[in-house]
Amino acid sequence: MIFHRFKQEINPHDFPDKFTNPFDYQPHPLCLLAAEEIKEYLSTQAEWAEELAEGKMFGVLIVQNSENEIGYVSAFSGNLAHSNYHPFFVPPVYDLLNPDGFFVKEEAEITAINHQINELANHQAYIELKRQFAKLEKDFVEKLAAAKEKYQNAQKQRNRKRAENPDAQQIAEMTGESQFQKAEIKRLKQKFIQESNLLRLQIADFEERIEKLKNERKAKSNDLQKRLFDQFLILNSQGEEKGLNEIFEKETGTLPPSGAGECAAPKMLQYAFANHLKPLAMAEFWYGKSPKNEIRRHGNFYPACKNKCEPILKFMLQGVDIENISAQYETRDFVLETVFEDDWILVVNKPAGMLCVPGKIGKKSVYMTVKEQYPEASGSLLVHRLDMDTSGLMLIAKTSEVHKILQKEFATRAIEKTYIAILDGLISEREGIINLPLIMNPADRPRQVVSNLYGKEAITKYKVLKEFDNKTYIELFPITGRTHQLRVHVAHPDGLNAPIVGDRLYGKPADRLYLQAKSLAFRHPVTSEYLNFTLPAAF
Repeated sequence: MIFHRFKQEINPHDFPDKFTNPFDYQPHPLCLLAAEEIKEYLSTQAEWAEELAEGKMFGVLIVQNSENEIGYVSAFSGNLAHSNYHPFFVPPVYDLLNPDGFFVKEEAEITAINHQINELANHQAYIELKRQFAKLEKDFVEKLAAAKEKYQNAQKQRNRKRAENPDAQQIAEMTGESQFQKAEIKRLKQKFIQESNLLRLQIADFEERIEKLKNERKAKSNDLQKRLFDQFLILNSQGEEKGLNEIFEKETGTLPPSGAGECAAPKMLQYAFANHLKPLAMAEFWYGKSPKNEIRRHGNFYPACKNKCEPILKFMLQGVDIENISAQYETRDFVLETVFEDDWILVVNKPAGMLCVPGKIGKKSVYMTVKEQYPEASGSLLVHRLDMDTSGLMLIAKTSEVHKILQKEFATRAIEKTYIAILDGLISEREGIINLPLIMNPADRPRQVVSNLYGKEAITKYKVLKEFDNKTYIELFPITGRTHQLRVHVAHPDGLNAPIVGDRLYGKPADRLYLQAKSLAFRHPVTSEYLNFTLPAAF
């Protein structure tokens, strides 16, 4: 059995009281200790060095065995060195890389279909037919345009002649000329139709064969995925067992996404339940460089992914007493300070930790607080939002008409906002512009990712104020207003590569997120007076 004992003596008083919430946690000290031992082990594996350098998620699960000894098990997400089995780590829930298994064989069949599709798509005859069609179409468009222009010019000349009272012979000649030119245009079109139809038939033969192979591939892939996920028999703490298809059907009403069941967390829990090990605490950390789009920093801990893992872990942890880190927000008595108020607008100072709108955690929100204080106010009230962990200035509209005006001002970038933040690290440039398009990560909401292909424009200006203790005190000026824009722009390797201190999603947790909406400047939607509000620095 894989069970790692700690290299140093463990104090029983240090044992966790409750099991880790996989989606909202601060790593337990024993998890930190185990993670250091795992990283030390990884640093000695020279044959994995290149792959590890590219980045991989690892997990640690603190467990208690039948002799009441405390130790840990570990796992990696996906596979490592093209294998699911390595002595230091727990085995997979199901080994889809088994050469004798159906997955490898049927995947090879799908790969063969892919080759056939590629061969047809790149067949010289198919490429030549498409080239001929494109040329025929281009030539036709040019000839048709020329013929129509010739006809229109001739028509103008005929109209001028008709205005000069031509005789019968001249009228007949003009009529014949017009009919001939119309017939020429008609013959041009008929010729194109005949020649293009012949090419279309030949092209369609290739495309029908390609489409047939694609449909065959899709059917095989869907069947393979369904059969595969039936092999992932997941255990929970109560000894129950369910396949992934059944788990996802009940929780989401959909098929499991690709890669479900292969993450570190379900692997470790599966091994613990199968080997009568009691789970005490869990954490997952990144090893290596950050992926291209997501933000992952070497050695940082991250919550489990929601898209693939949430339904699985919800089943696996039934009956387990789980800690609730976010409970602190449910009872906190937030005070919403009024900075400015008149008959039309309200400017408030939102404290860190307070939600803008009611959510899953915490009953107190800016929206509900303002709605209670101003029951006669109409419209959506909130003109913009701040992240729950961000503090600072927010603009509220008391009427729906004013709300529309201010929303338009935000959309046209007429409202100026300044944030201050403390970054975990130093940056080379004293000021500059970050331009990284952002989009929601559908597999791990609400995390944002950088995508040049699908992302929406996101632009931030910045200016360094001072540096201290390997930290950077900075001003941030968002030109656009995307979700998590400032947090991603400073943390991403292509941005400033220095996350905001206390950023639980893109950096490391701390006592708070060190980000404050410090100033807000705009023209009053009713009086047109220029207003500029600035808060004292919160940190």
